[in-house]
Amino acid sequence: MPPSSAALIRDVRPWGGPAVDLTVADGVITAVSPTQPYAEGSADPAGSPETVVQGRGRLALPTFTDAHCHLDSNRVGLPFRPHTGGPGVWTMMLNDRANWRDAEVDITERVTDLLGREIAHGVTTVRSFAQVDVDAGLERLEAVLSARETHKDRASVQVVAFPQAGLLREEGSPQVLEDALRAGADVVGGIDPCTLDRDPVRHLDIVFGLAEKFGAPVDIHLHEPGELGLFSVDLIVERTLALGMQGNVLISHGYALFDDPTRVDGLLASLAEADIAMATIAPGGKSRVPVDRLTEAGVRVGLGQDGQRDYWSPYGNGDMLDRTWQLAFTMGHRADELIEHAVAVATRGGASIVEPRLSRLGAVSDRPGLAVGDVADLLLVEGETVTSAVMDRPSDRTVLRAGRVVADQLELV
Repeated sequence: MPPSSAALIRDVRPWGGPAVDLTVADGVITAVSPTQPYAEGSADPAGSPETVVQGRGRLALPTFTDAHCHLDSNRVGLPFRPHTGGPGVWTMMLNDRANWRDAEVDITERVTDLLGREIAHGVTTVRSFAQVDVDAGLERLEAVLSARETHKDRASVQVVAFPQAGLLREEGSPQVLEDALRAGADVVGGIDPCTLDRDPVRHLDIVFGLAEKFGAPVDIHLHEPGELGLFSVDLIVERTLALGMQGNVLISHGYALFDDPTRVDGLLASLAEADIAMATIAPGGKSRVPVDRLTEAGVRVGLGQDGQRDYWSPYGNGDMLDRTWQLAFTMGHRADELIEHAVAVATRGGASIVEPRLSRLGAVSDRPGLAVGDVADLLLVEGETVTSAVMDRPSDRTVLRAGRVVADQLELV
């Protein structure tokens, strides 16, 4: 948590409601009161906080959580290049491996710049993957750890040691994963136990074994189709319950898990029982993660940007408000309540993944994060309503971390 002081945030509209003033002390919202008339230069009726932030009638939202991103693979801000990837995870991984060292600037600079861009656009909590394998070693992890240190007073960054190349296809991969955890990674990653490593029991033995050894959470990419994906979920649920890791396991993507409507209820019940969270990147196409049903079933769910303008895809720009628009669009949402729920998923939903002790989203109408007792991680953004802000993605934004301004007008402070 960054250093914080007393602050008064004037004339803001939490979740688009009536105008209020927010009082902050020690980084936490301590009072929410109707906005008081206050002429510049006159005595402050609320006392003399060290900092007064003028909301100017803007919306107040919880800051965004990028719950699934690959900071270490990005090319944001660099010249566009032809997309050279092929089909399948292994082929795409090899393409990335052949190119990532040849970017115009070094990896630490790329990662630090993108993390700063995310913060400037309203993100203060991030879960980033860092690829660790026999080719990269810990180089990519070290870049993400360095960026985290640079921005430590602006954002909380949780780092996943991610075996993008699998754990069984190349000798030495499990050791690199363990080395990454010793070097400072927070979370143990896994990927497609069946389709990539083709030995789900051994793959999950390694992942959950390291999680148990280091007391670390687990985050598993799951792109596997249909019954195969559901089989992997069953194995993950089984291990989560057996090790008492409820609240500390996440399945990323899960594109095809919800394709069969006759299996959805059972899947939701299994995820809720094991308190396994999910992260989506709002993919296009027919595969959609039903975020509304997930939250209503008690499953923690967050939104992320995945790779951004990298060797996997030309999409992504560091703006989680833009990705929230994509979530609402791909879900087919039009009603304000549903679009606001997409914002709730992208903010407090993701935060409850990084910090499981936070209350999770409940009904679609739940709008948490701006009450007395909440940490003052706030995004002030122009907009008539929350929906209009999602549609317009305005640049008039002020970002506060624990009540302290860390970015304004898309520039870091």
